Amino acid sequence: MKIALFPDDYLPDSTLVHAKMFHELALEFKRLGHEPVIITPSHGKQTKRLQVDYLDGVEIWRFRNPPMRGQGKVKRVISETLLSLNAFLAIKNAKDISSFELCVNYSPTIFFGPLMHWFKRKAKTFNYLVLRDMFPQWVIDEGLISAKSPIASYFHFFEKLNYNASDCIGLMSPANVDYFRTLHSEYNNLQVLRNWADINPVSFSSQLIDIRKVYGLNDKVIFFYGGNIGHAQDMRNLLRLVKSMAPYSNAHFLFIGQGDEFELVKQAIAVENLHNLTLLPSINQDAYKEVLTQVDVGLFSLAKTHKAHNFPGKLLGYMLQSLPILGSVNPGNDLIDFINGQGAGWAYINGEDEALLTAAINLLKDKVLRVEMGMRGYDVLTANFSVKAAAQQITNTFLESNK
Repeated sequence: MKIALFPDDYLPDSTLVHAKMFHELALEFKRLGHEPVIITPSHGKQTKRLQVDYLDGVEIWRFRNPPMRGQGKVKRVISETLLSLNAFLAIKNAKDISSFELCVNYSPTIFFGPLMHWFKRKAKTFNYLVLRDMFPQWVIDEGLISAKSPIASYFHFFEKLNYNASDCIGLMSPANVDYFRTLHSEYNNLQVLRNWADINPVSFSSQLIDIRKVYGLNDKVIFFYGGNIGHAQDMRNLLRLVKSMAPYSNAHFLFIGQGDEFELVKQAIAVENLHNLTLLPSINQDAYKEVLTQVDVGLFSLAKTHKAHNFPGKLLGYMLQSLPILGSVNPGNDLIDFINGQGAGWAYINGEDEALLTAAINLLKDKVLRVEMGMRGYDVLTANFSVKAAAQQITNTFLESNK
């Protein structure tokens, strides 16, 4: 079966977790005997409207599109709005479009909806939406835009297009399915599709990057945050932890990523004199994997005002490398059950600063505890979040629809 996959960013240059997840999904589809094709934007890096290349045997169609991230909010909205149009212009004359049977779309972004409608008309595809974040609802919840503003109406229009083009919508947890139903009761084509990851860990390596040597961290316990550094993560929450840990000279924090709060973190380091925090821009996935073999604790944070119950994809990378997890969630998030309940680390409601600090100190002082929690995290990963299970669920959903 020919399968088109639509991540809005992709390897080898992207550090975003969903880029890695979609590559792993494509590889698993390929292993199962299917023909996956990645259709993804170039982010302004190519002159041709369509460029075809390969990565690990996976065919990639990169269509020309302006860069999205790190360009400011207005430019990002414009760039994302152009996704479907530029993809259509790039691939409309491809001879084998009609041979696609299954489309796997990823949201956010919400702007592939028009393209999904075109695939359904052109090739009669079954469209599976992997829905990880309910945009624009979370930016409304955060007070970044008004629910009655023109921009909210604009976003809701494309959000509906995206949902209406989807034959099945996969959300990451039962709590998210329930929350989605409170917002969009008209959709019944819902199921739980958990995040996924390859379950083969990487051995220690420092060929591409040696964090401890380059930044003088050889004797430190490194608390690592990798991925989106944005409003949805509430980086101030982690900065409070960094500041509270300043008296512990053998602890160091390392943040690597990109997002709209990168400058906030950068300024906090300078203004608050946070010598125990190193901030780096995004690195490629191969280097990122190496970093995960060199650090000690995996950090995450979710804004407490979130209504959706997200499971950050970065946690799977931490679990894969048997790192204990430490972080904060929004109230009601069932992610706590997977971390605290399984003994894979500690998660608290965002704002429970003392509890978070106590957990960080315990992880700092007890190497055996770090190892034990990390091992339990890996067990949770293999039992619940394998890419094999995700690929099988998506293809089975497609096959069931044809009965």
